[in-house]
Amino acid sequence: MIRSSIIEMLWLVPLIVVSALIYVRLAPAKAEDWHVDPLSAAPPGPSGVLVRPADGDILPVEHAVAPEDLLRHLDAIILATPRTRLFAGSLAGGRLTYVTRSRVFGFPDYSTVAVAGAGDNSAPVILARARFGRSDIGVNRARVTRWLQALEQAG
Repeated sequence: MIRSSIIEMLWLVPLIVVSALIYVRLAPAKAEDWHVDPLSAAPPGPSGVLVRPADGDILPVEHAVAPEDLLRHLDAIILATPRTRLFAGSLAGGRLTYVTRSRVFGFPDYSTVAVAGAGDNSAPVILARARFGRSDIGVNRARVTRWLQALEQAG
């Protein structure tokens, strides 16, 4: 009697895990929750990284290029990242938000990108954060660091 109850309960574990994975993949996300201005957003804490002048986790490098050109170049770098797509915004609007999903479980991370500066001087401003969990174990920082390195290598 007890043994059959335990076996029945063991069937619940895979069902719960599969249900959670389906939720992670299909949970709706509202653009207004994730497409926020990275210049004025609160720091993400251990679930992400913030690149901006003054109070960011990473201080951005200034580039001798017009802001719209820097944003266009950064957009190309980000869209070349595996499992990444544009979620909200536009180049014309000056702010873009992307969703990048983890390889195995499909956890979504949201990265909002803008550019600070004017004329021929500009710097990237990026807010990257995990949707689920309290910590992203450094995944967003590593991804954003790769983007910034690619931007610097391109000149």
